[in-house]
Amino acid sequence: MKRIIRTKYRILRFLSKVLILLLLTPLVYNYIPVQKGKTTFYLPSSDIDSVIDTLKENGYGVSKIDKLMLQFFKAPEKGWYSVKKIPKQRFTFFEKLSSQKAKTMRVKLYAGETSIELTKRLANDLKLKPKKLLQEYRRLTKYLEGDIIAGYYTVARKADERAIITALFQMSQEKFKNFTLFNCSATEPNELELKILLILASIIQKETYHKSEMPIIASVIENRLNKGMKLQMDGTLSYGEYAHKPITSKRIRKDTSYYNTYIHGGIPPAPLCTVSLDALHAALHPKKTNYLYFMLNKKGRHDFSASYKQHVKNIKAFRSKKKKKDSNRTQKTKPSA
Repeated sequence: MKRIIRTKYRILRFLSKVLILLLLTPLVYNYIPVQKGKTTFYLPSSDIDSVIDTLKENGYGVSKIDKLMLQFFKAPEKGWYSVKKIPKQRFTFFEKLSSQKAKTMRVKLYAGETSIELTKRLANDLKLKPKKLLQEYRRLTKYLEGDIIAGYYTVARKADERAIITALFQMSQEKFKNFTLFNCSATEPNELELKILLILASIIQKETYHKSEMPIIASVIENRLNKGMKLQMDGTLSYGEYAHKPITSKRIRKDTSYYNTYIHGGIPPAPLCTVSLDALHAALHPKKTNYLYFMLNKKGRHDFSASYKQHVKNIKAFRSKKKKKDSNRTQKTKPSA
């Protein structure tokens, strides 16, 4: 009997020690200060794993125990945060994190731009260094161009170059994922399919900014590819350092890269520029036509044709009107006798 009592006593003492240890551990842990990281950062999700990973990536000394403790607090929402002062108590840091929102502003990323143009414009808007922004872009890029979907984004006013580009990539990936979930079939597209979609959308984007024309140009691309024809589109030559430069007959002859669809079949090897959701939608849903050609007209839009004969007529009409317009301009600027 005494042996049983002694055994129960030992078990009770052991359990008491364990209980005291469990009670003391959080109290002791609470006074281990959080190592300070970057002041301003973007949280892409309120998921606890995402919160911990983001804090780690931004230099905050957090661990798996913090992940466990964070479950007892309200997780901060997705968005921009600015931590100016670290509380002495660890729990207070997580408790007050949700309220430390950063001041933000809205920026627009334009469709049809290269990464150099995008980062230069963004640097001007946010008073940041364009070279550093471009360096951060290239750190994360998959395709060199077209990684960030055009549109409006909310960014922190005082974030550094790394935080801004990282956040834009995260927000754009979410935007792209939502687009594919809504527009694609039940089967999730693989990486190659997504790349091809971006390439097609970038060709459409380079050829027109008019939303109504995009599905028609997409149909021309589809029809030509289905017939085994070369795309022969000027927009594919408007890439990298050649973006927004005139496409001359000399360029067409001299450029031997796979971006030159006058001499190579198929599509370019990578996206050409940032693309809009409209261009992506057109690439996924081409209009059903028999068009194989299109030509710019005097209104800044395009005339479409199914035959080469009609296409030649459209070319001649455009050149004739352009020649007449240039002649009239010359006469107006000519000094009077």
